[in-house]
Amino acid sequence: MPRQVHFYDQPERFVVGTVGQPGARAFFLQASARGRITSVLLEKAQVAALAERVDQVLDEALRRSGGSAAIPAVAPAELADSAPLDLPLEEEFRVGTMALAWDGVDECLVVEAQAVTEDGGAEEYEENAEDAADAFEDDENGPDMLRVRLSGAMARVFAKRALDLVAAGRKPCPFCNLPLDPEGHLCPRANGYRR
Repeated sequence: MPRQVHFYDQPERFVVGTVGQPGARAFFLQASARGRITSVLLEKAQVAALAERVDQVLDEALRRSGGSAAIPAVAPAELADSAPLDLPLEEEFRVGTMALAWDGVDECLVVEAQAVTEDGGAEEYEENAEDAADAFEDDENGPDMLRVRLSGAMARVFAKRALDLVAAGRKPCPFCNLPLDPEGHLCPRANGYRR
């Protein structure tokens, strides 16, 4: 079956959201535009890595442009999106490989998330390219993919929301720094006693 590419050029919305309680949350990347919604499942560590890399790529693009690129230094408050994920929430695929590139011609960030392949490849990488079209080659027999092109401002808002969401998980134990569970916590620093 040929690859399915879910492409969004400047979507109305591109966010990370969760389903479930802290400790048992499922993380989703979701893009939507003109009544079309695409949701893909990914791991919390992938969300954190993606958000950090988005900020790094934007900072580097801003530096290389001498400050002339249309990239805000911080996420504009007026674009903040704290709404829940759009419904219906239907998982298209589980994310394996992710890629980022700054398109210097169109001044936008290109984010790609590819489905996990049968060989289990789940790597993350980043491409800095003047022309993002050269950074990502399409293989019609490759894994399904979500490709999104974002303005600098929208990319900053995406990264801030993603980092805030990751930080909103379970509170750490003050002794061992492992996450606390609502049912209790077997702290290694308390010789196995519940805290």
